[in-house]
Parts: sequence; C-alpha cells; structure tokens
Amino acid sequence: MVRSLKNPKKAKRKNKSSKKGDGSSSSNSAPSMPAKVWQPGVDALEEGEELQCDPSAYNSLHAFHIGWPCLSFDVVRDSLGLVRTEFPHTIYCVTGTQAHNAPNSIGIFKISNISGKRRELVPTKTSNADTDMDSDSSDSDDDDVEDDGPKAPVFQVRKVSHEGCVNRIRAMTQKPNICASWGDTGHVQIWDVGSHLNVMAESESNISKDAATILNQAPLVKFTGHKDEGYAIDWSPLVPGRLVSGDCKNCIHLWEPASDTTWNVGDKPFVGHTASVEDLQWSPTEQFVFASSSVDKTIAIWDTRTGKSPATSFKAHETDVNVISWNRLASCMLASGSDDGTFSIRDLRMLKEGDSVVAHFQYHKHPITSIEWSPHEASTLAVSSSDNQLTIWDLSLERDEEEEAEFKAKTQEEVHAPTDLPPQLLFVHQGQKDLKELHWHTQIPGMLISTAADGFNILMPSNIESNLPANAAA
Repeated sequence: MVRSLKNPKKAKRKNKSSKKGDGSSSSNSAPSMPAKVWQPGVDALEEGEELQCDPSAYNSLHAFHIGWPCLSFDVVRDSLGLVRTEFPHTIYCVTGTQAHNAPNSIGIFKISNISGKRRELVPTKTSNADTDMDSDSSDSDDDDVEDDGPKAPVFQVRKVSHEGCVNRIRAMTQKPNICASWGDTGHVQIWDVGSHLNVMAESESNISKDAATILNQAPLVKFTGHKDEGYAIDWSPLVPGRLVSGDCKNCIHLWEPASDTTWNVGDKPFVGHTASVEDLQWSPTEQFVFASSSVDKTIAIWDTRTGKSPATSFKAHETDVNVISWNRLASCMLASGSDDGTFSIRDLRMLKEGDSVVAHFQYHKHPITSIEWSPHEASTLAVSSSDNQLTIWDLSLERDEEEEAEFKAKTQEEVHAPTDLPPQLLFVHQGQKDLKELHWHTQIPGMLISTAADGFNILMPSNIESNLPANAAA
C-alpha cells in the first residue's frame, strides 16, 4: 500500500543527536568549522540526521494521495479563470492507478480551498512569513484564516474502472472532459469524464478517497492496434481531438477525430525509431509536426503530411531519452531528459548546423522521469528525477561574480558553496519517493503538481515569480 506524506521535506539539516539548546556538545569544544552547503542527491545524511521542510521556501505546499500509487496524471483545464493569483485555489486533475494486485481505476479529482501565502507586490511592515507551517500546507492568507486556524483543503474524487494499470494519462486542452489513457494491457482508450467533473463542480463536500466506489463506465474508444504496451501519448494543442500514441515496439499511431466521440486511427504506424518510443510532443505552432523520443537515444521530428518516416532524427543523449517537452512560449526550444540523469535544451533552428544543444545539465544523478516548460515563463522549466528531487530552472540566469562577492562580504559565516552548482538552479523540492511526473498548472502561475509512489504534492515555491499581463484576470 502507498504511504501518505505527512511532512514533505526540503533540504535542511537537523541533527537529532544534539542535546544542548545551542547545538554544542561541550563548553571546551573546538572552534566551529566553516559551514558546508549540503547538496541534495550528492551528500548522504549522517546518522541521526533528517531532512526537514523550510516553510518559508513555499507560498503553498500540500500533500495527498488517493489510495494506490498514481504514476501519471494531468491537469484538467477549468472555467474558473485563465490567470488566477489569489488564494484559495481550486484545481481539477485526472490520474490513473498502478495497482498490480487490485482493481485499477481512473481518478477524477478536485481539490478546493488550497491555501497559501499572499505575495504582496509592495512589502508591508507586518509579515506572516515566520508563521509555522502545518504538516502538509503552508501559511494561509488572511481570507482563509479563522479563529481556529486555516481551513483544510477539500478533496473530492470519483473513480472509473480501468482495465490494467494506467501507464500514462492525458486530458485534451480544448475539451477537458475528454482524456486518453495508455494501459499496460497494450490498449489506448479515450474517456469522457464530463459527468464526474460536473458533479464535483456543484459540490464542496469532502469525499473520502478510501471509501469512493469504483464506477463502471465504457470508454468512447478502445484501440487495440498497438503491438505492445506503451507510455508515449499527446493531444495536439492546435487541432482539437488530434492525438498520437507510441508503444514499446517503436510504433507511433496518429488519431484523427471523426466526430466528438469517434476517431479514425491509421492502420499503418509511423516507424523510424529502432527501440521503444518513450515520449511524444506536438509542435505548439505547426499543426502537422510532432517530436518523439526513444530508448534508441534519439529524438525524431515528424511531419504527418510527408509520410510515415521522420523528417529528421538525431542522437540526443548517451542513454535512453525518457521525456521531452516542447516550449509553447518559445517554439524553437525543445527540452529532453535522459536515463543517465542529464537533460538538454535544443534550439531547433540550429539542427541543420549540426550541434543544436544550447544548454546541457548533469546535476541529477539518476534517470530523469519528467520535464516540462513553464506555461508562463519561456526560460523556466521543471525537472523530476529518480533521485527523489524536483528541480526548477531558469535558463536566463548566469553567474554574477560581483554579486556573489558582495553577498559573501555581508554574511558573517563563511559558506563554502559548491562551485559546480549551476546558477540556473532556482529551487529543489524533496520529500517524495520515486518521483514519476510533474505538471505546471496552466491557469495558476507558479503552481506545480507532482506525483510519486507515495502520493501527490502541490507546491508553489516562494522564489518563482511570473510576469503576468497587466489585464490578467484573477
């Protein structure tokens, strides 16, 4: 069974063995050594040490689970506002379980009253920044605080029976009630979850995630043409209903909508990879173009108008290319994550010149499991890895030696910061085990949702800012 996260943790050391309030072991102890920065994923915890959450690092932080591990999910677009900045927040998601000895299901869930800290545009004299965070949420703004403290988030879920484990699930942007699931049975299915979303939209009652009944519902479509199970699947952001799905036998099938509830799937697959297709991404600007990544270490770019072979293909990493993300704000940029823990950024305009890599990072030490560009900042992306870290990066940042010298001059304690720590690294989130997937919320700037073997986290780091349009609706 899955364990819930009682206290998601960020990299901050606490030594349990200290017996004195000041942390010293004796009055005649040797002078303290200069502090050393603890590096997540590199330095091991010593005996008696544990990671503890620093609440000031988050504007909002919550943890939850729905019973069984859900290793894929997607954010469902809603009608509550295109750009929402005020707490409390409400989100809708779809997910799928990985229960090998129990019935599997698709979960449609709503979480409302997500509290957090309001970030003032102009700092005031009083601040709630020092308020302690409870076990799985950050400070609430004044609107959410009553005499007995902040209100807890309201969790609602409805479950639909699914044949086999859900390898991956994606919701259509243009029609959020439609989602597609990849099962370990080798079938791709399309579902209409609109009735469940409507029921939850009309209710604010807390539904027990453990007692929820698994409902029987037939999928709109069940495609059995793949020769093996798979993980790669993506809806077109430009053409409603257009879908691609890829399997472990290196085949990709194109789905074209025939009506609101039916699809035509090509019998002849797109073939160009020599091993499993791991991920697929449609171009954000070209309706006939998509990209694929594979265990064969390559990324391929396809044009559906020119046949079943890739328009171009290139070696992207030294090991399996697990995940890719096409930047929707800067469509020339493609990010990819590999099994060796590295991830790269490519400028697709430079493909003809040979080397299109504009950034390459070796920070993570274990396979990259998910990567996604921010929908609000063109230079920002989030990465998750099997090293149990979720990291956020801003590629526009560079090392400023003058600023570092000024900071060191102001600090009283000598800090030996790692010289190989990339200046583009904005944030490190820990506390989840076996991280599998993350997504930004496209309508709530700065909000990330992640899933792992032991549950979900919703987080809004306090140092992630978005340049919102002046007329953005809250």
